[in-house]
Amino acid sequence: MLDIKFIRDNPDLIKEAARKKGVKFDVEQLLAVDERRRHVLKELENKRAKQNAGSRGGPKAPTELEELKKLKEEIKVLDEEMGHVEREFNELMLWVPQVPDSSVPEGKTDADNVEIRKWGKIPKFNFPVKDNIALMETLDMLDLERGAKVSGFRGYFLKNGAVLLSHALWNFVLEKFVKKGYKPLIAPAIARESNFVGTGWLPQGRDEMYKIGDDEFLVGTSEISVMGYHADEILQEKDLPRKYIAFSPCYRSEAGSYGKDTKGIMRVHEFYKLEQVILCKADHEESVKWHEEITRNSEEIVQALKLPYRVVVNCAGDLGLGQVKKYDIETWMPSQGRYRETHSASYFHDFQTRRLNIRYRDASGKIHFVHSLNNTALATPRIIANIVENYQTKKGTVIVPKVLRKWSSVREIQLS
Repeated sequence: MLDIKFIRDNPDLIKEAARKKGVKFDVEQLLAVDERRRHVLKELENKRAKQNAGSRGGPKAPTELEELKKLKEEIKVLDEEMGHVEREFNELMLWVPQVPDSSVPEGKTDADNVEIRKWGKIPKFNFPVKDNIALMETLDMLDLERGAKVSGFRGYFLKNGAVLLSHALWNFVLEKFVKKGYKPLIAPAIARESNFVGTGWLPQGRDEMYKIGDDEFLVGTSEISVMGYHADEILQEKDLPRKYIAFSPCYRSEAGSYGKDTKGIMRVHEFYKLEQVILCKADHEESVKWHEEITRNSEEIVQALKLPYRVVVNCAGDLGLGQVKKYDIETWMPSQGRYRETHSASYFHDFQTRRLNIRYRDASGKIHFVHSLNNTALATPRIIANIVENYQTKKGTVIVPKVLRKWSSVREIQLS
């Protein structure tokens, strides 16, 4: 959510943001509703002041009593109108797009994202490359048939070596971030609707989510829960930035992904994430600094796993409603001969924190909305698909990355 004063002063900037992001939003409609809201509020305040003044003193003459009765009826009508106009105003405000940073390229889809750097050498194999599904099923690491039987479409069981890899990855990443000063959390996978509205997942992302109660949904990322952690709080500037590394199961319906990665572990309904979340002071340069850090953190993880990757800056059309800027890390997938997205790093300025009412008090006592950022530290089982393909051997086994062996009882995954 943006500041209405900013929207009033910069309507053309909001129109341009909507155009760039491909969002259907009528800023003129919002401003008209805002004008009506302010007019009704002023009328209401004037009549209440008049009513209060007229109610003072002793007994009233019949004409005065009639005037007070008339005022009461007029206030009642205005109160009802105010309720209607406030609801319309609040609903429209939820659809106002955040303004992309000037460095964000034009474009409509992820095909228009721009590569900014690469790391690692693409592996060359002297044998036919197998895809992750064939490798994992042969090595008894994955059971898709029974997964579908139990869980339905996109269901899966991870087994044996895949389970060991998962736990090794989680431990490796968690240790790394704790050493960097990030506070570890295990975050709820169930959150109230207000947290989804607050982070910008609602109202536009409803098709992506699983509703499980009157007011509860399953999270698609622990960002939602962690941002709700400080909702309606006032932090102190001296305690910023707040840096969290949060683990949770995650659930997405994958609506709109018809025909994409329909088999395997690349795109599933249920998965696990370690998410970086940062709350920092309200300063653009501060947000940019932490955006680069959380991106670098994830790059260090992929580098430690020795997986080739590239970083792209997402075009405006590939940004969410609240994102100012986003980087994707795409990791090499040998069987497909291309890079696939494994991490996304975003910053929002105060878009989320205005909705969630997360503020801080500076040294002078002034209150500001904090800025928020988040990035995938690790998503499993997706990254396991990249690992098994890049670490496959001619004899059909999978070497466990050296950096994970501290937490793994095996060095090479083979059929026992």
